[in-house]
Amino acid sequence: VWQIRLDMHLLNHDGNITDAASIAGIVALCHFRRPDVSVQGEEVTVYTPEERDPVPLSIHHMPICVSFAFFHQGTYLLVDPTEREERVMDGLLVIAMNKHHEICTIQSSGVVMLVQDQILRCSKITAVKVTEITELIQKALENDQKARKEGGKFGFAESIPNQRITAFKMESAAVDTNDVEEQAGEIIAKADPPAEVFANPVLHTPGTAQIGEGIESSWGDLEESEKEEAAEEEGESEAAAFECEKVETEDTSTMRDTKNDEPIVLSDSEEEEVVILEPQELPRKTR
Repeated sequence: VWQIRLDMHLLNHDGNITDAASIAGIVALCHFRRPDVSVQGEEVTVYTPEERDPVPLSIHHMPICVSFAFFHQGTYLLVDPTEREERVMDGLLVIAMNKHHEICTIQSSGVVMLVQDQILRCSKITAVKVTEITELIQKALENDQKARKEGGKFGFAESIPNQRITAFKMESAAVDTNDVEEQAGEIIAKADPPAEVFANPVLHTPGTAQIGEGIESSWGDLEESEKEEAAEEEGESEAAAFECEKVETEDTSTMRDTKNDEPIVLSDSEEEEVVILEPQELPRKTR
């Protein structure tokens, strides 16, 4: 049995850590090589890298996460939000999918309620993005393998001198800031908002958005059997408390003198032993 542990250390980020972590994790697993093993009867042989080349893991598909940020109560959505955009977004939807268009997981958070059209729209965008990202991953793995065979520079060591990872160093590029507001207005005008938008979302649980019609959260509700057990325990507790009060009343009225409130001395004729009884409060059964 091989045990593989994947640890991710965040050096720096500019938003959307989930997508970056999913890509880094799946690429690390695809790039990893384990020692080759042979089994003959009950004898297991683990070969060193000098004896046999390590073999890759059996990874059937690559689940990739794609995040969507929602603004104006779900009217506008944005793929791959930055750190500043995450500060002002109303909600976040993360869809994990492979290149076969199989949805692995969906996670929604924030204070926005999503409708069916929005989920379907995001899933279609996810299918396109996952296909593109999977092709980039496979191409990067092929280039890395080719560079290793040729003895060139590859991997993390190649990125350190260029400060591509630790400092986000990139080549300077001119950005045209003319007519920015007009361009943004045209983009928003061409956007296709969902047919139905809820201005006031209904959240039954803080931090979790309702998708579709949904149902009320049953968290904390007791099952029928648990309700019956609780009712029986409550009835037994009340009966025990009543018996305790009754015994205490009888004991107090019998053991105490109503005038001087002094202990009564009883004598046991068989053993000839004198016992002084003080009235004590019996313990009550509490729920």
